[in-house]
Parts: sequence; C-alpha cells; structure tokens
Amino acid sequence: MNVLLIAGCSGSGKTTLIEQLIPALKALGQRVSVVKHAHHRFEMDHPGKDTWRHREAGAFEVVAASPQRLVLQREFERPVELSVHHLLAELYSGVDWVLVEGYRDSNLPKLEVWRQVHGQPPMYPNDPFVAAIATDSEARLPQPTGLPLLNLNQAADVARWMLSQGDRFAYDASQYAE
Repeated sequence: MNVLLIAGCSGSGKTTLIEQLIPALKALGQRVSVVKHAHHRFEMDHPGKDTWRHREAGAFEVVAASPQRLVLQREFERPVELSVHHLLAELYSGVDWVLVEGYRDSNLPKLEVWRQVHGQPPMYPNDPFVAAIATDSEARLPQPTGLPLLNLNQAADVARWMLSQGDRFAYDASQYAE
C-alpha cells in the first residue's frame, strides 16, 4: 500500500482535499483508506444501539458487520496515544492508498496543504518529509522551493501526480520501527 500524509494548518483544506482525492483515486482504479487523528473524544455509535450497549457494558472490543460494512470499536481503559504506524497496521492489506490526516509530526511522506490567506508559515522549509505542496497561492509561497507545486483546487491532477510517483509512497512498516 502507498501512504501519503495530508498536512497543513487547521482550516487549510486538508479534509476537503481528501474528500476530493478519494473519488479521483477511485476513478483511476485505486482502493483508498483514510486514517484520521482526532484530538478530542468522539463517538461513532449512538445510545440505545446494540453496539453502544455492548461497549457500555464493558466490552473491550465490539465488531459489527453487515454485508456492506465492518466496524471495529476498541475502548481503552485509560488514554493511550497510538502512533500512525500502529493504525496503519490495523488496516486491510488490499488497499492501494492510505491518506492520513493529522499526525503532522510523523516521519511519513507529506503533501502540504498551504494557503497564503491563513497567514501561517509553511512546513516545507523545515520538514524534510514534505514531498510536494498543494496550494491555491503558488506565487505567494514565502520561500522558493524545488518541491512539486500542485493546484489545491484540482484533486484529479493531484491524484494523477500521486500515481505518477511510482513506489515513492510505498509503505514498508519495517522502515518505521518504533
């Protein structure tokens, strides 16, 4: 599988780009998964549902499956911060691409989403893992770069660029030993 971290400041358009990249990659015959880091408590279940009741009763893991979907929920007894590599190990191996949102400080290859309007400094001058920049403000980048510059508003072009990179984004868990 290939892994690309979509990084940038809050509100820069990371989620929107991922939302557009998924169908663009699928149109090119690719199977896509997403890993998203949440900084807050979140719920994917609802009170009264069987799976919620099982979790509330104290189950460590609840797996729910239907002909269309599988969901695994795991409850930690105390807070634990899993690395992106732990989460990648949990994914189905038959996926072509994993797009990661969050985990900005990880050592994965990154596509930086940068918009001049936010006034935030870019990551690329100081982060050796930035492989390219997706921006709507190419002429306003604060520092020159030799990195590929991609149009943030052209997800199909970004997807084609990703595929053109061959094995550059191939994920090998052994190179990320923790």
